[in-house]
Amino acid sequence: MCGIVGLLIKKPALRAALGEWMLPMMVKMGDRGPDSAGLAVFTEPVGEAHLKFSLYAGTAAGHGAAEGQPAWHTLARDLIAALDPSASLHPNGNHAIVTTTATAQAFRSWLRRAWPSVHLLSGGRAIDVYKDTGHPREVVARYGLQALAGTHLVGHTRMATESAVTPAHAHPFTAGTDFCLVHNGSLSNPYSIRRKLEPLGIEFETDNDTEAACRFLEWRMREGDDLEAALARGFDELDGFYTFLMGTHDKLALVRDAFACKPAIVAETDDYVAISSEFRSLAHLPGVQHATLFEPKPETLYVWKV
Repeated sequence: MCGIVGLLIKKPALRAALGEWMLPMMVKMGDRGPDSAGLAVFTEPVGEAHLKFSLYAGTAAGHGAAEGQPAWHTLARDLIAALDPSASLHPNGNHAIVTTTATAQAFRSWLRRAWPSVHLLSGGRAIDVYKDTGHPREVVARYGLQALAGTHLVGHTRMATESAVTPAHAHPFTAGTDFCLVHNGSLSNPYSIRRKLEPLGIEFETDNDTEAACRFLEWRMREGDDLEAALARGFDELDGFYTFLMGTHDKLALVRDAFACKPAIVAETDDYVAISSEFRSLAHLPGVQHATLFEPKPETLYVWKV
């Protein structure tokens, strides 16, 4: 049992409230997932010549770090010297966001070689990812996520049932650029999906079943499908019980399996689209009493654009 939340702010004047509105959504879903939590927020994109990357260092970044403190200043210095003199790094506890003109491939290769203890959470022009172990209330407070601003977000609270409780196993999972996925449910064929994708050059970082779904969609979009076409293929390829919530730079998307036994509810007003596993995490939203409320149908694509 896990909890999912999604929020898309339609009106630019309200986007500064994204984190504030998200906070009770995540906390109330903590009953469904007290082990770990994560959030992907989509902000105004960086310039066309730039990419940004979300990093997680735990408490063992090495390279001269003080005990319990990642050596972000050292990583930034190394990056500037080795790859991009204009790069910048903004730390937030065990997380940091790097902005650089380096390509995604160049940055990933450099990070693996120079800082193998630092985990790459996401990359793109708009996405920032935060995830960690602990109750969602603690994770949100740890990184000040209630202050986030942006266009839309995807969040998850996890109760581990099939893999370890670690930041790497927490959701959201990401693939490619500006794409993330969270999942409530369980897949019955993640290893057959892995066996299909690994010979095609798709790399896996965990044994979490959700990552198999994320990498499958990455592969389909790499092959030319848009998100909607990739999800339609997923109905045939991904076996199990699931509610998937996905974010891209300009979309929020929701699907459920053919049995739709994993809960989801949507509230939509002129100001926002809000999604959760249970209505109680939406009850605080302004104007929710006048929202259009509905339960998504099985094997049906729901997509909202920014």
